[in-house]
Amino acid sequence: MALRFEVLGRFNRARAAQLTLPHFVSQTPLFMPVGTQGTIKGLTTNQLEEIGCQIILGNTYHLELRPTSELIDELGGLHKFMNWPRALLTDSGGFQMVSLLHLADITEKGVTFQSPVDGKPMLLTPEESIQIQNRIGADIIMALDDVVRTTITGPRIEEAMYRTLRWIDRCIAAHKRPNEQNLFGIVQGGLDPVLRDICARGLVDRNLPGYAIGGLAGGEDKDSFWRVVAQCTAALPEDKPRYVMGVGYPLDIVVCSALGADMYDCVYPTRTARFGTALVPEGVLKLKHKAMADDARPIDPACTCMVCKNYSRAYIHCLVTKDAMGSQLLSYHNLFYMMKFPKGDVPEWVCNAMEVAGIDISSCCAPFSSTQD
Repeated sequence: MALRFEVLGRFNRARAAQLTLPHFVSQTPLFMPVGTQGTIKGLTTNQLEEIGCQIILGNTYHLELRPTSELIDELGGLHKFMNWPRALLTDSGGFQMVSLLHLADITEKGVTFQSPVDGKPMLLTPEESIQIQNRIGADIIMALDDVVRTTITGPRIEEAMYRTLRWIDRCIAAHKRPNEQNLFGIVQGGLDPVLRDICARGLVDRNLPGYAIGGLAGGEDKDSFWRVVAQCTAALPEDKPRYVMGVGYPLDIVVCSALGADMYDCVYPTRTARFGTALVPEGVLKLKHKAMADDARPIDPACTCMVCKNYSRAYIHCLVTKDAMGSQLLSYHNLFYMMKFPKGDVPEWVCNAMEVAGIDISSCCAPFSSTQD
């Protein structure tokens, strides 16, 4: 095990902790921006440090396609390759196989998919996923799991959960760098509390360095979402980090943290920036809108980021449709925003989740129409 996790403070189920990894000592709860091919589009690693990013997520599938894990390994690992001194996490590659490519087929052996290069069938096994991630060299690596969205029902959910448990043993056996890289298992089971419990208990029995909650943020309703998070965090060890995968809406992060989760990742803050949208305490601000054309105010007058200190809404409006600098400035602001705990209106589902977390925010709850549902 190559991490240390120390809870520094607690309020009911919520906790603040120090996560010590080979390359960085992180403070949780934390949000991890997604650097698909070793880069957050439009931002330098110096800017990411300036913003306060602690861990960057790299996509194993994309890195293996280009520049290849062999080349990354030959050049000293992903940290050196991308000049990032802090921590890295790589996913298993399985989600991209299923979500991005046609004709993906999951069997007991692994995930068979069409090569995007020449269309030939290719196979990603648990062993190969771990071997690729061992070469890339991230501080945290993820087990290959059988990914099923929560909107799917029926026997496929149960099949995927049990296969995920079988595959974790193959991942553990294939992992050759346990003293340098931390292998996290992923709790699956859809919206079925019985299946989630079986999977969580099975992974805890393997005594892994950390655990992720997978299969969420895929279209399920918010009440189902927070109930799965509440169940899984309660079932996972107190002394290990808990990572809710694919979660990036600020309000979701606040709720999951109140329920005892520690880590999150999502493309949302940077992807929405490329569409000309800024994150603000009230929700979102669309800089492409005509009303922004002569607005001399910063994106958020209360924000202390470099963008809000130096540029007006009007200037960014002028850039967002014509110049890459627009999306770069918005990406900087949005990630800066994500490094802080957001404030804003509170919908009813949040009040329900907070009640389970032992936090009374009833005075804040009011009728609310969320654009994030």
